[in-house]
Amino acid sequence: MAGHLPLYKNHVLFLSHSFFIKDNQAELLLHAHKYDFHIRFFHELSEFVDAVERDHGDSLYLIDLDALYNMQSDMHAKRKTLLLGELLQRLPADHRYVYLQSVRQGSRFILQQRLVDSNCLAFAEKPIANDVLVDKLFNLFVQQKRADLVRVAMLGAPPGWDEAALLAQRMEILYHTDPQTLHLRVKESQPDIVLITDVEFERTEAVVRVLKRNIEADPVREIILLQRGTDPALARRALDSGFDAQFDMDDPDLLARRLLNRADKIRISRDLIGKDRATGLLNKVGLQQKAQALICRAALEGKPLCLGVIDIDKFKTINDTWGHYFGDIVIKRLSLTLAARLEEGDLLSRFGGEEFVVVFWDCTLEQGWRRLDAMRAAFGANPFEVAPGDVRHFSFSGGLAAYPAYRSENELFLRADAMLYEAKEGGRNQIRPLPQRIAQTG
Repeated sequence: MAGHLPLYKNHVLFLSHSFFIKDNQAELLLHAHKYDFHIRFFHELSEFVDAVERDHGDSLYLIDLDALYNMQSDMHAKRKTLLLGELLQRLPADHRYVYLQSVRQGSRFILQQRLVDSNCLAFAEKPIANDVLVDKLFNLFVQQKRADLVRVAMLGAPPGWDEAALLAQRMEILYHTDPQTLHLRVKESQPDIVLITDVEFERTEAVVRVLKRNIEADPVREIILLQRGTDPALARRALDSGFDAQFDMDDPDLLARRLLNRADKIRISRDLIGKDRATGLLNKVGLQQKAQALICRAALEGKPLCLGVIDIDKFKTINDTWGHYFGDIVIKRLSLTLAARLEEGDLLSRFGGEEFVVVFWDCTLEQGWRRLDAMRAAFGANPFEVAPGDVRHFSFSGGLAAYPAYRSENELFLRADAMLYEAKEGGRNQIRPLPQRIAQTG
């Protein structure tokens, strides 16, 4: 397949003298490609080290410790075993590594201690099945990407922490003073964490129950009691009423550190729950939450939105003719084509199968048509080599709907989906409503 965009967003550099994994290397690659990363295999330490030094992306560096017993040391040419100390010394110190080890190696605590003290990101025991290894590596990719903003709503007086430092760590604090309107602020701002001081809880003990009983409440959101001094009875009462945790607020710096650790876990959870593993895009769950928050923001700021539903034309024929693996490649290339043309504030989701949803921020229906049609043209220009010398081009159809003409995420989707149906019925490879119809209704 040809094309200027890289097919896989992430890479693993794997040092292994003999390929030990159950099944075979081809199957390992197949699993990795479905999770949107590629594995490059190395059998010489010097080549591996050179590749790591040249790599400036978000790659993972995977080392099979058994390779040590099959690699000759440059320092001792007659010895066939490379010592662990020599390996650790030669690895670039500004990277972190994932180690694969045998059960026997894993039972040695001193070895584990030496690894974790030497730029170890993680270690795993083998033998390990291909799909399990790939899933664990995917989770590590997710954990390394922690740049999403975490929003915190706080009911009560600020504890005196360094707000600028928190914001630099991508944590935004929204203060609120009235417990009886906190549920409205939470609905409006969709925070990831809600903090309530012990003073405010004692004023209005029902505040957490009101937040939790809302059928649209985010199950990932944490509600935390901030408590000064020691009052176990109050803490027990708070936890019984629905709080997820209790933090001491006497030390603002310690409190900030605990919240930042919590934020990292929330980011990971949201990625694992709300992302499509094959493309790294939002899935249905992730899209619903972010789209609702974006609509609330649009209402507050008086901005328009445009939602588009996209479906690859004749995708069943693609799968039936060239196989599901090739169909996955087409889906992946479409996701990259769309993602490359997003702007700040936009959302992109693989909604299911070959269907995608894009939300354009601060965008009218007419502007949305131009942007989505440009994406359609860009995807159609991608050449796919289905066989040596046999290049094909594929297309998608799309439908659009705009806010505030349609006010909820569900109304926007249903309208855009109806427009997608019109595009399919009208001959495919087009975006509906057509510009002239937009002008008539605008």
